Amino acid sequence: MKNKDLGIRRKASKIKLFISDVDGVLTRGEIILDGNGLEYKVFHVRDGHGIKLLMRAGVDVALITGRNSKVVNVRAGELGIEHVIQGAKEKLPAYQELKDRLGVVDEEVAYIGDDNVDLPVMRRVGLSIAVADAEPYVREAADMVTERRGGEAAVREVIDLILQARGDWERVTSGYFKE
Repeated sequence: MKNKDLGIRRKASKIKLFISDVDGVLTRGEIILDGNGLEYKVFHVRDGHGIKLLMRAGVDVALITGRNSKVVNVRAGELGIEHVIQGAKEKLPAYQELKDRLGVVDEEVAYIGDDNVDLPVMRRVGLSIAVADAEPYVREAADMVTERRGGEAAVREVIDLILQARGDWERVTSGYFKE
């Protein structure tokens, strides 16, 4: 294991709150509107399952997004994500309020993003992640860059790492690997 990998695992072992951007991270970044103005988003099922595993391990999950979308509320509801902040044009104040409300410190937070609006939060958290197709300056600022692109189970990639680093992987997945 490379030194950087060891540092990332060390940071991941401390995570108590996982925050994700939505467009470009949980989705491929496309906004589909029909002729009536109805919005559609495509979410990857493995990201959703990973979020459920992370919550089963006792990690809080939150979404912070700059847009407002009914679709995000629907998906968050399906997954049981209680902390959803939409319309956050500046994400740092939303992050600070969420962190204070949940009683965590920066080192206990992971954040995954893809664009310049994510940078202020990424600079604060204990583990910052960029998806593979994030803007180049976002990838440069991140502790970790996923192998997968946004909307293609990049979030799951990070969640699996966090669960393993925290020592929760066996406990939350054991039922899937029994014969």
